[in-house]
Amino acid sequence: MIYVSALGVLCAMCGSGEKSASSHALPDRHITQWHDTLSNKASTTAALEPMDRKMSRFMDKWDLRGMSVAVTRHDSLIFAKGYGWSDEKFGIALEANQVMRIASSSKLITAVAVMKLCEEGRLSLDAKVFGPKGILSDTIYSNSITDERLYELTVDHLLVHKGGFATRYGDPMFNIRDIMTADSLAEAPRGADLARRVLRRRLMAAPGEIRRYSNFGYMLLSLVVEKAAGKDYWDYVMNDLLGEVCSGGFYPATNYLSERYDCESCYYAPDTVMVEEYNGSGKMVPRVYGGTDVYGLMGAGGWVASAPAIARLVASIDGDNRVPDILTARSIAKMTEYDEESAVCRGWSHIEKDGSWLRTGTLYSAHSFVKHFPDGECWVIVTNTGVWIGHNFVRQFVQLVDMLRADYGAVMPKQNLWE
Repeated sequence: MIYVSALGVLCAMCGSGEKSASSHALPDRHITQWHDTLSNKASTTAALEPMDRKMSRFMDKWDLRGMSVAVTRHDSLIFAKGYGWSDEKFGIALEANQVMRIASSSKLITAVAVMKLCEEGRLSLDAKVFGPKGILSDTIYSNSITDERLYELTVDHLLVHKGGFATRYGDPMFNIRDIMTADSLAEAPRGADLARRVLRRRLMAAPGEIRRYSNFGYMLLSLVVEKAAGKDYWDYVMNDLLGEVCSGGFYPATNYLSERYDCESCYYAPDTVMVEEYNGSGKMVPRVYGGTDVYGLMGAGGWVASAPAIARLVASIDGDNRVPDILTARSIAKMTEYDEESAVCRGWSHIEKDGSWLRTGTLYSAHSFVKHFPDGECWVIVTNTGVWIGHNFVRQFVQLVDMLRADYGAVMPKQNLWE
């Protein structure tokens, strides 16, 4: 059952032009938080009008329908603004607090969950994942394993992408139809069911030998979090972990337009090509709505969030206690240690020699970019549109942020929108 089904429903206008009875209302938290009332107005100033124009030109160049930007400085949210459209068809502008798919930036959330559980003594980075004494010791996994090297797999191997998983069959998180065909399945597998099917494959290398980016590895980490926490992955992260940070800015992703939250943007592809639905139905669907099981990515890429909420998460794991950190200094150091030789990092995409931390994410429907600078500034950008150059789009974000910091850093508003 999809977790969001418990959140309630609300009739809302969607980009299809129809009222949808399954558009998700937000949970009633009973308390108004900073995220609920955040708007573009608070970051609109005359001094930043030239920056707004450069944002518009950047979006025009890459055909982005909507882009959200958040900037923090020393744990203060000094800028948060949405650009372009949340729903282009109906002319609904993108607001600062709207949530969007954040793709692989979800891995940062999952890594924080793992580190928190380790601090609480419910998990260990050196713990074995499989086997009689492993975290995932259930027979659904052990009966599927054919490569004995999997019994040496640890939690940390998954965190640093050293699980040794083979890629010759493609990324299993994006090849659901192929798995369904191979196993003659009527329904798309998720979670433990998907894991047991992938675990039948041989590894390309022993755990710990090589670093190879793995979405499947972080989906497995989501199952590890569930077992260690003793509850549903989404439940633990939203209520036990992120509830301390910003309970109004993070939600499990959904797959279809009719399922989107009432604070969620629509999504746009770089083309209009229709693709076969991920679940093997045979229906042709827009690539951004049904082409991929985004929800099924779990902690590898299955979150939607607003740019300011992501910035708040970073502020809570940056070692600056002006926003109280939810991890210890030791855990933060473990996540951000610099390793020049193997580029190993936990949750982040890259730790740079100068002390910068980078996290990016790419889907056909969205891009996300998070960079924390050693001077205490953090920039977060999320788009509701995929770009045809895919993962290489991160270079454009890097250039954009470097330029904006240099040109407009001195005229950013002196405010803290979290207060």
